[in-house]
Amino acid sequence: MEDLLRVENTADELTVQYDIVVPDSELADIDNKLSELELQINEINKSLSKFTNDSDWIDNTIAVASGILCGLIDSLFVGEFSFEEANEWGNEKTNNFVMKIAQSQGYKGDDLAGAIKFLEDRFPIAADKATNHFGGGYYHHLRDFSHHPTPVGMFFSLLTQFTETVYGTDVAGGFSTYKLSGDELFLIGKNIPEKITFGVVNWIFHLVSDMAGSSGSVAMGKLGTGLPGPIASLLKELSALPVFKKANKDGYKEFSIWVSKLFNGTLLGKHDEKENIVEAVKFDLRTEVGVVSQLGKQAIPVLINECIVRGFYFIRRFANEVKNIRSFRELKNIHWEKTVPAKNRTIIRMLTISSGTFMAVDMADAAIRGAVKSGGTLPGFLSQFIVRVNFVGVGRFAVAVGCDVSMGVKKSKLEAQRSSIKTQLMYYKEAKVFYKADEAMAIATEVEEVIDSVTEKIVSIKDYYRNTLSDMDEMSKEIKNSASSFVANNKKTADSISSMLSEV
Repeated sequence: MEDLLRVENTADELTVQYDIVVPDSELADIDNKLSELELQINEINKSLSKFTNDSDWIDNTIAVASGILCGLIDSLFVGEFSFEEANEWGNEKTNNFVMKIAQSQGYKGDDLAGAIKFLEDRFPIAADKATNHFGGGYYHHLRDFSHHPTPVGMFFSLLTQFTETVYGTDVAGGFSTYKLSGDELFLIGKNIPEKITFGVVNWIFHLVSDMAGSSGSVAMGKLGTGLPGPIASLLKELSALPVFKKANKDGYKEFSIWVSKLFNGTLLGKHDEKENIVEAVKFDLRTEVGVVSQLGKQAIPVLINECIVRGFYFIRRFANEVKNIRSFRELKNIHWEKTVPAKNRTIIRMLTISSGTFMAVDMADAAIRGAVKSGGTLPGFLSQFIVRVNFVGVGRFAVAVGCDVSMGVKKSKLEAQRSSIKTQLMYYKEAKVFYKADEAMAIATEVEEVIDSVTEKIVSIKDYYRNTLSDMDEMSKEIKNSASSFVANNKKTADSISSMLSEV
């Protein structure tokens, strides 16, 4: 493409006009940069549509209605969270699991105590030699880190094999070690394969035997100590860190005491009017397994809420896409990405509203029931309130809010980036204008100099022509005067010439 520049020049009442064509091949770099920036802006605009909330009052109304409906379902059908039910369910599942593992390893009986005894005898671990150091049969599963059924527990089990030392916490909650010696070393591997076998294989099957308590406790009809679950294990491991250094007047770490009470059942147990323990509710591995079942029950209304909101989003957007479809061939024109109820700000905002409404209904129900059952006492109210709260719903609301805020932050960053690119685009467009103007002016200046030179030539020619005409006029007058004098002095000759000219 070429640009046209019109130039005029006037001198001595003579106007000269020119059209100048300016090639723009030297602007290729600027044009390429402009194209690149415009492409970046288009890509950002596509991304912004995903991070922009386009929900209207209909979407928000459905979200609120879904939250209320599912909140009522939770209140009427789910009921309160029960650690007792969790413990019972966890005991049953754990006992069945221990029995199946023992039978898979060769146990022929059907007695739980016998199965536990079989696994204890077949898969002993060195850490059991430090039982008394870490609080005896009642507490060493919690305080000895190698009895924790977590990756951390496996790490300390292997560490014991390579250092001949058992690691855990003392009674006060501080980090403590126990060095094995003498006959206590017979379960320490003599080489690396043995160390790994004792530290991993024996450790896994030994923990299975400890899940349901000791064989002696089970034989007497008791639940036994059991193992701390992943949550209690993590809390106990954290309690040994220096950051948790606050201690009571006897020098015991308060956080460590709290974890011990959680594990032994005095924290969650039922109390009488004098705050004495009536029934302990232990938070061990069996209870944590049962908690998963309780949370699964709580997840039902949360999932229903999720399905309602996402289903409505899909149906409404799909209806908008197909309302102008008249044949099967036109189905290919549907923008399916606009109907997917995921990965966009609109569905996230709807889920935030619905889960927030669900939590509002759930909290109100928990508060009312807690106030009625507690009789107005604060401790009773808090305990009743907590067991009525839908923890899955709380988690879902937190996730929805987090996603919504995160998308808002990403949108702000993209808008700032787009603004920066638009500023660059404006600068490059101005540069293009100035570049062209400068190039045109340079050419125009050169042309103007040529025009001035041509104009001067034209003016000089005009003056020469005027002077020539004047000289010719003077010469004509002289010729006329000379002819008149010739005729007067040579009449006969003049008549003869005239006569000859007339004949011609």
